[in-house]
Amino acid sequence: MEAGLNSDIQVGEQHFHIQTEDWGWDNPFIVTKIFSQGAVLRSVKKSYQEVLQSPFPSEQSIRIAIQSQHQEILDRLLSGQL
Repeated sequence: MEAGLNSDIQVGEQHFHIQTEDWGWDNPFIVTKIFSQGAVLRSVKKSYQEVLQSPFPSEQSIRIAIQSQHQEILDRLLSGQL
């Protein structure tokens, strides 16, 4: 499928760019990277198997998993958990 999401947020004085991408069927992972000032601060990598219920997921279920992982990282940053 290979799609992605990008968000920019401010937490206190620090600016973050969050990028979540699907690496596609040949490398079935959803990866979220947290950047600040151009540097990667953290990377979260989950396999399709880890986040999807089906061994043959639909494009829609992958899209939902991308959105869910992206939102989870945003929420954790905003709450101070990351």
